[in-house]
Amino acid sequence: MQHAVTAFVLLLIASTTARAEPVRVLVWDERQPRQAEAYESFLGNEIVARLQASTEDLEFRSVTIDDPAQGLSPQNLEWADVIIWWGHVRQAEVTQDNARRILDRIVAGELDLIALHSAHWARPFTAAMHWRSVEQGRRHFEALADGKELTIETVAPPREFTVPIHGSVVTPAFFGYRKSRNTYHGIIHLPWCCFPDYRADGASATIGVVTPGHPIAAGLPETFTIPRTEMYNEPFHVPEPDAVIFEETWETGERFRSGMVWTIGAGRVFYFRPGHETYPVYKQPEILKVLGNACRWLGADDSQ
Repeated sequence: MQHAVTAFVLLLIASTTARAEPVRVLVWDERQPRQAEAYESFLGNEIVARLQASTEDLEFRSVTIDDPAQGLSPQNLEWADVIIWWGHVRQAEVTQDNARRILDRIVAGELDLIALHSAHWARPFTAAMHWRSVEQGRRHFEALADGKELTIETVAPPREFTVPIHGSVVTPAFFGYRKSRNTYHGIIHLPWCCFPDYRADGASATIGVVTPGHPIAAGLPETFTIPRTEMYNEPFHVPEPDAVIFEETWETGERFRSGMVWTIGAGRVFYFRPGHETYPVYKQPEILKVLGNACRWLGADDSQ
């Protein structure tokens, strides 16, 4: 009996220790020169410095596209529970191989992704959105085929990094037809991962918490203002999310689903829109609160 009690105590101590380990966060930032207009030592380093100063349950590595392996070495990816990604003008330089390795780790539940602002076009984010769209499309067509033979093809946007216009079919979109009496064919048009309108005029925006009970929204007011930011306007061509946590609005009438979460296999992706490299958005307490909450929630499964 004493041995059994001792074993239980050791197991309890071990599990408590595992839960107490910090969530490991890899902050990836392309570190473009224009960030100097708002940040003394690049945007990613700013996020790390401010979150480190306010918490002890997150551990960081700050990397950039100019590091060996673009900062995405196997050692860095295996170390990380969560990756925060900020990219803008150098998205095309990120290799498809690096994007695929990140997606594979997300699907396996070994890594979660936080995509910030212009990272809607980051290759790891678009790969995750395409993966989710294919899974949704497959389930859609399998239900329609009802056991009949089914073939599926995917259609990518005609060019990478292009902007859809208003009035376009919102992607992802599914179309299908009968190839024969007992054969269905489904076509999945992959999402553009973009939106028709944007304006970098520095106008203020209001963030509203749409899902106040979500852990990412913990400790935030119902609404708060971002004094200077870039505007994005719906429709955002991405798969339907599991949850919309934040909505952003502007006095000129635009709106955007500014905080969304998707399950990607056994992992998750959180997109958080506010920002721009020339505005000090990532110095704002509410924004940092969102990032800290997101790191803890996403990394919880991986850190246990």
